[in-house]
Amino acid sequence: MEFDFLSPVHEDLLGEISHLNQQSIGAQIKLHTERSGIPDVEGVNVAIFGVRENRRAVKKTDSPAFDKIRSQFYRLYPGNWRLKLADLGDINAGATVEDTYFAVQTLVESLIKQDIVPVIIGGGQDLIYAQYRAYDKLDQMVNLVNIDSRFDLGDAEKMISNQSYVGKIVVDKPYNLFNYSAVGYQTYFNSQEEIELMERLFFEAYRLGEVTSDISLMEPIFRNANLVGLDLGSIDSASSNSGFFNSPNGFNGREICALSRYAGISDKVSSFGVYEYQNELGDLANMLVSQIIWYFIEGVNYRTNENTISAKKEFIKYQVPIDDEVLVFFKSPVSGRWWIEIPFLSNVNTKLKRHTLLPCSEEDYLEACNQVIPERWYKAKRKNEV
Repeated sequence: MEFDFLSPVHEDLLGEISHLNQQSIGAQIKLHTERSGIPDVEGVNVAIFGVRENRRAVKKTDSPAFDKIRSQFYRLYPGNWRLKLADLGDINAGATVEDTYFAVQTLVESLIKQDIVPVIIGGGQDLIYAQYRAYDKLDQMVNLVNIDSRFDLGDAEKMISNQSYVGKIVVDKPYNLFNYSAVGYQTYFNSQEEIELMERLFFEAYRLGEVTSDISLMEPIFRNANLVGLDLGSIDSASSNSGFFNSPNGFNGREICALSRYAGISDKVSSFGVYEYQNELGDLANMLVSQIIWYFIEGVNYRTNENTISAKKEFIKYQVPIDDEVLVFFKSPVSGRWWIEIPFLSNVNTKLKRHTLLPCSEEDYLEACNQVIPERWYKAKRKNEV
């Protein structure tokens, strides 16, 4: 792999690794070092890299360094994983922010094409724009899920920032975005104008209280995602013990790790980014970030590959008549998970398959039996018609 813009893992960390237990992640992960260069990624399943870029962050800080996260992550033990991991080092900030975006886009695209899931640790969350642009040449519509207290739609007419990148994703060509889901938004951080815009675009938004009341209901949202971004500012200040993210409300450590695992276990998620990392974060926050990454990888390990045609042939089919519609549900006999069929108009968008299965919950099926059309099905159908 030839990516000259990647810098190696710091030498001090290599000294730490030499003292770790041989069963720890640090003793088993392939590393980009000064001496050996970028590792061979043949057979690698998950590749981690940092992006030292935060010039478009509204709250300016020093360029982030990720040694403290790595130190905590390397000390952890893998689960009963069959995966091979690599740490490719860091992308340093380019001469311009656009240079950094290009490097991120190039690396993510290359890894996805090799069936390697990139895990990005980044500064400003505007880097999701570069993560998303990696899908430009992959000839598919993409679904973005963002774990965040804000929608980050912003003003697409202005320069991109870590609070306006979603607006750029929506308006910039090529148009690859099919759906955007915001998980854990807090109403008082979002203008009514943005909330109404989310509705008009048929995007999905889930309030923090709605998510934490039954976090398992978020699993279908992640099952339909292609890329996932996580803003560390969505975590409450008590869980991160940080003055930098000073919101009293947000996800606690257990909840954010559960969401990360849902992202990992989704067969469709092909890239995962953890953003808004700051050097000011303390040991507790660094340990939490390392565990968020651990839980994502744990999820990847337990994927069931139910996206394959052969797996879908085994699904149990249920038909539910509602008004003029007949909703078609499918249930996997292996995982017990549910899907609902959305008939797309083939002449509207050639990047969409004729019939697409939208992940849903058993509750959606039971509500349909009571003549209630699932809101997610309605939004997906309307999006294809407008």
